[in-house]
Amino acid sequence: MAKTTFSIGGVHPNDSKLARDRKIEVLPLPPVVYVSMSQSLGAPSKPLVKAGDKVKTGQVVAEPGGFISAFIHSPVSGTVKSVAPRKDMAGNYVTHIEITVEGDEWMEGIDLSDTLVTTIPDDPKEIIEKIKNAGVVGLGGATFPAHVKLNPGPNAKAECVIINGAECEPYLTSDFRIMVEHPKEVVIGAAIIQKALGGPRCVIGIEENKPEAIEAVSKAVSELGYPNIEVLPLMKRYPQGGEKQIIDAVMHRQVGSGALPISVGAVVQNASTAFAIYEAVQKNKPLVTNVLTVTGDCLPVEKQHNYQFRIGVPFNFIADYAGGMPEGAVKVVSGGPMMGRAISNMEATTVKGSSSLLYLSAKATKRESASACIRCGKCAEACPMGLEPFLLNRLYKAGNQEELEKNAAQDCIECGCCLYTCPAHIPLLDNIRQAKGIVMGNIKARAAAAKAAAEAAKSNENKK
Repeated sequence: MAKTTFSIGGVHPNDSKLARDRKIEVLPLPPVVYVSMSQSLGAPSKPLVKAGDKVKTGQVVAEPGGFISAFIHSPVSGTVKSVAPRKDMAGNYVTHIEITVEGDEWMEGIDLSDTLVTTIPDDPKEIIEKIKNAGVVGLGGATFPAHVKLNPGPNAKAECVIINGAECEPYLTSDFRIMVEHPKEVVIGAAIIQKALGGPRCVIGIEENKPEAIEAVSKAVSELGYPNIEVLPLMKRYPQGGEKQIIDAVMHRQVGSGALPISVGAVVQNASTAFAIYEAVQKNKPLVTNVLTVTGDCLPVEKQHNYQFRIGVPFNFIADYAGGMPEGAVKVVSGGPMMGRAISNMEATTVKGSSSLLYLSAKATKRESASACIRCGKCAEACPMGLEPFLLNRLYKAGNQEELEKNAAQDCIECGCCLYTCPAHIPLLDNIRQAKGIVMGNIKARAAAAKAAAEAAKSNENKK
């Protein structure tokens, strides 16, 4: 089969999939879990329990805090000890529900068996409601609430569902292991998404460096026999798994600046999200578990793992269970080395979208001293969004906010291709990330001001 890729930019870092052959293991429960109320993109969820309450695994403990938000369920059974602010992995205070673990009693109606359920509900509304009630969010990085993405509105039509199995970030292997070990569940999840959107074409895109996943998922597609679903091998290229990049690769369409994928007829969900949707719709299981990879360049292969974890487990508990902090590790990252974020607080806990504990050595993290830009243009050639990072960097340093917006700093996906390819070692990503924050703040402020002006005008009109 021919392999395809996106048409703009991209780089080829070593994939370093060191844990690819490590089967998924179930992580034991800690004595206490701390469940963050910031588990998805959008508004934080609102706690529904208080200290002293008894909870079961799978019980709703928080409700959505806005339109873009998600239900949160208890990952364990036990007693709520507190509902209070606690530091997340970046050191920011976020409300957490602290639960003392007492056994593992699940809510009635949740099917924990291995029995495969292939019959999909006919009603799209029922499917979307189940996904919403299960608190499913995108597990590819952005944690966008899945039910919102599957309800694009009456004037939008999905022409293609793309299941993102690229997992292009170096080191990460959790999606790979799910596709290899649970291919039929992933395919059924894809068919459920397809049904929820009215039955468009469905493409499962998997990078060529995962032949076992391509084979397993292709076999599952053939055996299950759902119509209009295909597996598409993709060229190994970073950031192949970016939403706009995989749309380009599969559909050969470009999502415009500020536009959503549905504007070109696409809906993208991650492979692990498809698995979570299978469990939500077919098994009535809320999203309280996921898989993360314990890996790194300073970690021996025999100490690398892919763990199925519960949300709310402290990172230091996982680290200790896996054998402790490896010698030579100077940085711990949640996510991959290109787009992941450093964990500054190992007492912080897993969330729905946690994908790794990545240990990196001094050699892997050392930055060379920056020198003057040599105007080689490599950063512009590598940018998968077609931006000019050298120009954005200069505009940021000059404080030119108007030109930053005109040159689409807000479209940066923070993939790190510019920083990776810069021979002058200029911290392009750091500066452009700051620039993007400034521009997005300006855009939101203008929108809020326009909304307030419109409401004021409407109020004045009603008074006449």
